[in-house]
Amino acid sequence: MNKYLMQRYFLILLLLLAAAAPATAGIIRGRITDNKGEGLAFANVAVRTTTTSTASNEQGNYQLRLPAGRYELVFQYVGFKPLLQTVQVAGGDTATVLNITLAPESYQLREVVVRSTDKDPAYTIVQQAMQWRRYHQREVAAFKARTYIKTLARFTDVPGKILGLVKVGPDIKPGIFYLSETVSEMSFRQPNLVQERMISSRVSGDTKGISFNRASAGRGLNFYQNVLKSGFSERGFISPIAANAPLFYRYELEGSTRQGALLIHKIKVTPRRRTDPVFAGHIYIVDGTWRLHSVSLDLSKDAQLDYVDNLHIEQIFAPAPGPSDVWVMQSQKVTVGFTAFGFKGNGYITAILSNYKVTPTYPNRPAPTTPAPTASPDTPDDAPVTRETVAQVKKQKPKLAGLARTVRREGRQAATRDTAGLGVGQMKRGEVMLVEKGVNERDTSYWATIRPVPLTEEEQKDYHVKDSTEVIRNSRPYQDSLDRKRNELSFSKLLLTGYGYSNTFRKRQWYVAPVFNIVNYNTVEGLVVNPQATYTQRTDDRRTWSVTPSVRYGFSNELLSPSVAASWQLDAVKLSRVSLLVGRTIENFDPSSQLTPFINTYYTLLENRNYAKLYRRDGLQLGYQWEPLNGLTLQTTASYFRRYELQNTTFKLLRDREGRAFTSNQPVNAERPDGTAFGRNEALTTEVVASFRPGQRYITRPDGKFNLGSKYPTFSLTWRQGVGGVLGSDVRYTLLEAGVRHSISLGLLGTSNYRVAAGVFPGSSARLSFMDFRHFSGNRTYLTEDFSKFQLLDYYRFSTADKFLEAHYNHHFNGFLLNKIPLLRRLHWQEVASLNYLTTPTANHYLELGVGVEHIFKVLRADFYTSLQSGQRAGTGVRVGIGF
Repeated sequence: MNKYLMQRYFLILLLLLAAAAPATAGIIRGRITDNKGEGLAFANVAVRTTTTSTASNEQGNYQLRLPAGRYELVFQYVGFKPLLQTVQVAGGDTATVLNITLAPESYQLREVVVRSTDKDPAYTIVQQAMQWRRYHQREVAAFKARTYIKTLARFTDVPGKILGLVKVGPDIKPGIFYLSETVSEMSFRQPNLVQERMISSRVSGDTKGISFNRASAGRGLNFYQNVLKSGFSERGFISPIAANAPLFYRYELEGSTRQGALLIHKIKVTPRRRTDPVFAGHIYIVDGTWRLHSVSLDLSKDAQLDYVDNLHIEQIFAPAPGPSDVWVMQSQKVTVGFTAFGFKGNGYITAILSNYKVTPTYPNRPAPTTPAPTASPDTPDDAPVTRETVAQVKKQKPKLAGLARTVRREGRQAATRDTAGLGVGQMKRGEVMLVEKGVNERDTSYWATIRPVPLTEEEQKDYHVKDSTEVIRNSRPYQDSLDRKRNELSFSKLLLTGYGYSNTFRKRQWYVAPVFNIVNYNTVEGLVVNPQATYTQRTDDRRTWSVTPSVRYGFSNELLSPSVAASWQLDAVKLSRVSLLVGRTIENFDPSSQLTPFINTYYTLLENRNYAKLYRRDGLQLGYQWEPLNGLTLQTTASYFRRYELQNTTFKLLRDREGRAFTSNQPVNAERPDGTAFGRNEALTTEVVASFRPGQRYITRPDGKFNLGSKYPTFSLTWRQGVGGVLGSDVRYTLLEAGVRHSISLGLLGTSNYRVAAGVFPGSSARLSFMDFRHFSGNRTYLTEDFSKFQLLDYYRFSTADKFLEAHYNHHFNGFLLNKIPLLRRLHWQEVASLNYLTTPTANHYLELGVGVEHIFKVLRADFYTSLQSGQRAGTGVRVGIGF
C-alpha cells in the first residue's frame, strides 16, 4: 500500500470514528428560571472540576452533551446563588430533562475581613482589587480554549427613507437581519498575543457565508486593564478597578455571601460624573484573593457611546483546571440597543469558552486550600482562605521562558491533527485569525451536536425560513425582482449619491457618478461635462475587475477628452492588483490636491477665485500593486504621456467680486520665478513605492486577506524616475523620498496621528516640468477634504524640485476637555489640535497651528488655523470638513 493510499485509509478511519463518537454521548437539557418562573438568559452551566460549560439562550433554555456517566453540574447566574446538581447521563443519544430554578443571592451586610476608616467598606475591597489587578492580569502566561460565539442583530423599526432622501431597499425589514454561529480554537500568550482558528461557521440564509465573529475581539473587554477598548468609543472606558478608578467611581458594598468556601462581595459602582467614560452596575469580588468573580455592567449614551444607545456586559469567571490558583473566563455576553438614521434595533454577542489548557505565570504559587467557587454551598463558612501579599507573589519568577517555542511547537502539532473533521493549518507570524477552508460546509446535524447554547424559537424560525428560501432568494427571478426595486431612478440618486444599476444574479453593476461630480466649471474649459460610468464584475471566488470609461468635454475650449480606466484584482490573499489608464485627461498640476472640482466650481463662479491650474496629458499609465510579504506592500507605476499647456478661455462668473480678477492658468512658484510654462513635452516615468509595517496583524479567510494594523509605524520609500531619451521623453530626473506614519492611542487623553516625509531630487542636470515637482497639497478655501494636510498653504508656491521635509500631526482628545464643561458636553463635540510643518530652500520654515472641534452634528469638523513663515505671522483661517 503506497503512502497516498495509507493517508486516505487513516483519514477515512478518523472520519468514521468521529462520526461514531456522538452515539455514546447523552444530552442534558432543560430551562433555567428564577423564582418567578421567568427564564434566565445566558446563565452559565458548568461541569464541576472540568472546563466543560455552556449557557442558556435568551429564553433560559440550555443543553449540554456529555459522555455517559455521573456528573455534578453547577448552575450560575450573576446575582443569583449557584446551584450544584448531580445528574446521571445515559448513553445512546438519550436526553435527560433537568429544569433548574435559581434563587437570588442573599447578600448580607456583615463585618468584612479587611477594615477601613472609609465611609463604605467597598472602597477598601476595591483598593485591594486595584492592588492585585496587575497580578491577575498576568497570572495566565498562556492558554488554549475552545470558543463558541453566537451573534444576533435585529431591527425593531425600519424607516421608509434614510434622512428622508434615500429609499430603503425592499429586502430590509423588521426582524433578525444577522444571525451567525462559530466554533474556534483560540490561543493566548502574554503579553497580548492572541491567535484564533475558526473551524466552523454558519450564517443564517447564506450557506456560502463566513461569520465575522472573532473570539479574540472579546479580549478587549478585560476589566483587569485600566482602559477597555471596546470598539464602541474612540477614547475607551475606565475599568472599575483601574489604577485611578476612585477618581471616576463611587462604590457601595451591597452585601457579602458565601459560595462554598469563598466569600463574595457584591459592590455597586456608579459614575462620579454622568458623562465620564465609565460603567454603572455591579462587580463581584472574591475576598482574600481580590479577583473578579463576575461582572454585570452597563454603558449609556452619557458615557459617549459612538454607535449604540446602550450596552450591557456580563462576565463569569471560574478556576482553570490544574493545581494552580488561576481563574479564567467561562462566559461573556454583550447586549446592545441602537438607533441610527431612523433604524431601531438590538442584538447580542454571547461567547462560551471551554476545554482550557492553561500555563500559569507563577507555577510555584500554592493553590488555595479551599475548594473551587463551584463547590457545594454546604461548605462551612469558617473554611480557611489562602492569603498572600502582592510582595510575596512578586518574588516568584514568571515561567515565561521558552513559552514562544512551546506555542509554535503546539501549532505544528495541531497542523497534523483533524479538528472537527477539518484539516487545520499552522498559523503564521502576524496571523491573528485563520478561517479554515470548508468552515461553512457543515450541515444542521453537525450544529445540533456541537452547539452548546440551544437556539431560541425566533432563531430556529430565522434559520428555517432563510435557509429554506435561500435557493429562491438566490434565483434569477427573485434577484431580478429586487434589482428592479433597487434600480429605480430617483432625484436624490442623480444629485447626491449617484445611480447604480445592479444585476445581482450575474454579480455585475453599473455605477454613474452624481451630477455634482459630472458637471463643473473652470476658467480653462468653461462648463465641463464629465460623465463617468463604472462597470464592475465580481467572480465566484470573490475577485473583481472594473472598467470606467469617461468622456470629458469643455464647452469653452471645445476640447473632447475621452479616457478609460480599468483594474483587475488578481489575488485576494496577496492583495495583487493591476490597473490601467489610457486616453486623454485634464489634470491638476498637484495630483493629490484638496481642490475638488466641486469646490473649485463654487469659488470660480461665486468668489472670483480660479484656484485650479490644469494641463492636458495624452497617453497611458500601467500600475501593479501586491503584497509579497506580510506588512510589505509594493506599488509600481510606468507611464508615458504627451503633456500640453492650457490657457484660460473664459472669464464668466455668477457673482463679480470687486477688486478681484482671475489669474493665469500658469501656477506661481517660488523656485520658478520666471514662470512655470512648459509648452508641450513628452514624459516617460516610472515609480516604485514600498511601504512596510512591522508586526502587521491580519486575518486570513478563504476569500482573501484582511490587514488589521500594527502597534508599529508604517515606513515608506519612494523612487520616481523620469527617463530621458527614450520614446522621445524630454524629462530626466530622480526623486527619492522616505516617510513614516503612525497612530498612537493615549488612553483617555485621546489618539495622536503623525506623518513625516523627507526627500530630495539628486543631481544638478535634472530636466522636469512643473507637474513633476514635489507638491504639498495646500488649501486656500474654507472647505477641506483632509485635515491631515496643509490648510493655509498656497497650492503651488512652495512646490519644489529640491530637498524638502514635511510633517503633520493631529491629536484627537476625544472629549477629554469638553466633556468637563456642562454646557458643551451635551453636544458631544470633541476637541482636536494639529500642527503642519514644511521646509524647502524657498519656503524656509513654514508652520501651521490649529485647534478645533469635531463630531459637530456627528459628522462635521471646524478648525481655526494660524500660520508662521520663518517666524513671522503669515495668515489665519477657518476650515470646515468631514470629521467623525
